[in-house]
Amino acid sequence: MKKVELLAPAGDLEKLKIAVMYGADAVYFGGESFSLRAGAGNFTLDEMKEGITFCHERGVKCHMALNIFAHNEDIGPFTEYLRSVKDLGIDAFIAADPGVIDMIWEVMPDAEVHLSTQANMTNYRTAKFWHDRGIRRLVLARELTLEEIREMRKNIPPDMELEAFVHGAMCISYSGRCLLSNFMIERDANRGMCAHPCRWKYALVEQQRPGEYYPVEEDDRGTYIMNSKDLCLIEHLPQLIDAGISSFKIEGRMKSVFYVATVVSAYRKAIDSYFKDPQSYSFRQQWMEDLCKASHREFTTGFYFHKPDNLDQNYRTSDYTRDYSFVGIVKSYDPDTGYAKVEQRNKMVLGDRVEVFGPMTDFFEQEISEMYDEEGEAISSAPHPQQIIKIKMEKPVEPFFMLRKRRE
Repeated sequence: MKKVELLAPAGDLEKLKIAVMYGADAVYFGGESFSLRAGAGNFTLDEMKEGITFCHERGVKCHMALNIFAHNEDIGPFTEYLRSVKDLGIDAFIAADPGVIDMIWEVMPDAEVHLSTQANMTNYRTAKFWHDRGIRRLVLARELTLEEIREMRKNIPPDMELEAFVHGAMCISYSGRCLLSNFMIERDANRGMCAHPCRWKYALVEQQRPGEYYPVEEDDRGTYIMNSKDLCLIEHLPQLIDAGISSFKIEGRMKSVFYVATVVSAYRKAIDSYFKDPQSYSFRQQWMEDLCKASHREFTTGFYFHKPDNLDQNYRTSDYTRDYSFVGIVKSYDPDTGYAKVEQRNKMVLGDRVEVFGPMTDFFEQEISEMYDEEGEAISSAPHPQQIIKIKMEKPVEPFFMLRKRRE
């Protein structure tokens, strides 16, 4: 049985490295132009070169998102942009617009192209259409059920791979093709500028009764008409593998490095545990508990097992749950002294109890009993963003380990 791929988001170079170190088999990212996450840090050409080298040295593949729906004025600049990235060693391009796909192959005839979820791929006849035109991987529409995916797998060529989202935010749209943002504030979601209006707070007002607000869902804190929960399928990985999915995709190019590390680590552990012994595999609740320590909304299984209803929406609040703060990332560790050099990400003080975790490890808890600044002076607090400090560690750590603490 071929092992399923774990595909992680890389909103910038730091997130790419974190995703790789925490267990991603492949990463997907966007450049400064022509991807659907203009709000992410994204990559300059030099950053792409560094990121691709970092990945390839560790056997990790790099997928570049070029999934805009191009307008006429995009054609010339897009072609020039393709020429600037064609020799970087990108393993695959993610695209939905047939014209964009045609331009990719015009500039790079041997390029591997994955059909983006933006293409709304929902049936096996459409899959065959794209296979006949050279596409070998489909990023499935979020609206498909597990049974539909299983049927598709049976009716498409064996060399066509299926990629599916397993974790992250769910768009209130048709496979991500949102029109609300463009209509309401003229920020085109299909050109990378989505303002996420599906997360906003709404009320209905009748034209002849200004100021009188009608609650669609009775709630004393407000009404949230379009407010999906986050997708989470970590408890159902065996069913997804059995259905023939080749790649598990995590949403989140605009999420934090802490989110990327936490989510990739949990899914990496679950996947490895399953493939080590599929017959005796059992889900560990610790993986779900770890996921919940990153910023998230309530979880749903989306369309996989039933048609989503009001229970798959969150009408109480549009806020994220943030029970833990990401307070630091290890830059280096001296095994002789037991001190780690840590880059601060949120305020730490002496006496804080923190959880320390790293790639493919269970976390351990400790108290911050000693803390020093870069000059070696003892300090009681680290309040400055990205301040470099030394902390006495109770157990060995390595670069890229992270420190988190429960919020009070």
